Amino acid sequence: MLKVEDYGRIRRAHRDGMSIREIAQTFGHSRRKIREALAQAEPRPYTLSLPRPRRVLSASHQQWIDATLAADEQAPRKQRHTATHLFRRLRDEEQYVGGYDQVRRYVAATRGRERETFLPLSYDPGVRAESDFGHIWVDFPEGRHQVPILIVTWAYSNATFMIALPSEKTEAILHGTVAAFAFFCCVPKELWWDNPKTVATTILRGRQRELNQRWQALASHYNFEPLFCLPARGNEKPHVENRVKLLERQWATPVPQVKDLAELNAYLLQCCERDRERTIAGHGETIGARFAAERACALPLPQRSFEAAVSEVRQVDKYQTVAWEKNRYSLPRRHAFATVTVKAYVDRVEVIRDGVRIAEHERSYGQGEQVLDPLHYLSTLGVKPAYLDHTDVYRNWRLPAAFTQLREHFETRHGSLPGARQFIRVLQLLAEHPLTRVEQAIQACRGDGVVTAERIALCCERLALRSTANEWTNPNGQLRLIPAVQVPLPDLGRFDSLLSHGGEDHGPERNAPALALEPQGATPADDAGRVWQAGRRGDRQQPGLPRISAATDGVGVGHTQCQCSRGAH
Repeated sequence: MLKVEDYGRIRRAHRDGMSIREIAQTFGHSRRKIREALAQAEPRPYTLSLPRPRRVLSASHQQWIDATLAADEQAPRKQRHTATHLFRRLRDEEQYVGGYDQVRRYVAATRGRERETFLPLSYDPGVRAESDFGHIWVDFPEGRHQVPILIVTWAYSNATFMIALPSEKTEAILHGTVAAFAFFCCVPKELWWDNPKTVATTILRGRQRELNQRWQALASHYNFEPLFCLPARGNEKPHVENRVKLLERQWATPVPQVKDLAELNAYLLQCCERDRERTIAGHGETIGARFAAERACALPLPQRSFEAAVSEVRQVDKYQTVAWEKNRYSLPRRHAFATVTVKAYVDRVEVIRDGVRIAEHERSYGQGEQVLDPLHYLSTLGVKPAYLDHTDVYRNWRLPAAFTQLREHFETRHGSLPGARQFIRVLQLLAEHPLTRVEQAIQACRGDGVVTAERIALCCERLALRSTANEWTNPNGQLRLIPAVQVPLPDLGRFDSLLSHGGEDHGPERNAPALALEPQGATPADDAGRVWQAGRRGDRQQPGLPRISAATDGVGVGHTQCQCSRGAH
């Protein structure tokens, strides 16, 4: 069969003066073929003069297939007939003797008429954002785990934010949404979701939903409208659905290898920032350029952030613990049997009583776990010292080696039970001092050769005072954080003149106004900030005079302080 290039050579040869006979001899074709090539510019495709007869299903078989497909509309989506299964049933139940292709073509034509069609949608900048969860496998040091990824995508620009979360609970969704708004530095006017029960607790008629109260609070705080797709209509938010596929097929392929969620989130943010340099088909600008226009039309962030947490009122039990999602968290002893409020964040659990936070623990996502702080049981430990060796909270408490050596020293010197009590008194110092300070006090006492619980407590107080002094002085030993105030020195000559007159009436000096006793340069505002020494009711010592202790030899028991003027008297 001649091709287009063969036709071209034949036609050019005839153009240059060769005859049909010469062209046929030169190219090895019949003169009929040469005439066909000269009559048309390209080969004519092969066509049937009459269509081939096609076997058609009988009317009864077509009606049976139509009835079966109509019944499938009420069946579950994954339990409906395929063309192959319809062919098997026709062959076995309806004595069909035709081929599979006839059944396949009829089913495809029937379903094609019923398939839904769409129109491309367009959105104004700053109006619509879509949110959904994707799931990827990630390799951590402890093994491979599936991680939920919250994805938020703008409909106009396709700018995307992704964050890996430990769960899909309400507080995780709140945390991820707040992080997305902070990343974008703006808020959409509409935020679309599927229908997760953590956000939409009840699906009502149409698009009406009964929302989670915390999600309603989030929408009110950021002033966006919470909207939801119809059930089983994920195509109503195509932008975020495409981002889920992009995450699975590109950004998470090959499988990411990270040490924790923080490193995974840093990688996902890099992917989002690099994606802004891409230009999507059909758009003349990059994602970043379109998002700049979107940010200009979006809502601004509120002045304060939203508290991404859920809370419930709970009762503290006799073990000083409060329950949250099948786990228990410890509290100090004074709050036992009290009613408290538990706030659950994505990474921590806080316990509030009377508006004051009384405990904070790292969030546990296991079941039946007890998250206990040994410091919460120190007061109970002083009454029941046997808990030191018979409870997991203290047996599993990892303390520096100095504490272990201290307990061995106390038990060797005082005996098992008295030594344990001495050691418990040292442990109780951790309720007031940090671990490093108590450890430093233990080492200091061991260096002095006198190791007792009282001496360690005194050493801790001394170290605390020294730490406070270091906070108020700079490396040169000068006070810092205190404003420099210059107080003018008083004119003591005025006092000498009064004392020399002995209180007699000597003219104008006796009738001198009270302001004459004030130091020169004093202003009315100075008196408002003075601190007067304690004395008899109504008596006030004069400010600006040096104080002299009554116990000048350092032995007296009194601590009375008085003021004395320096002058001729």
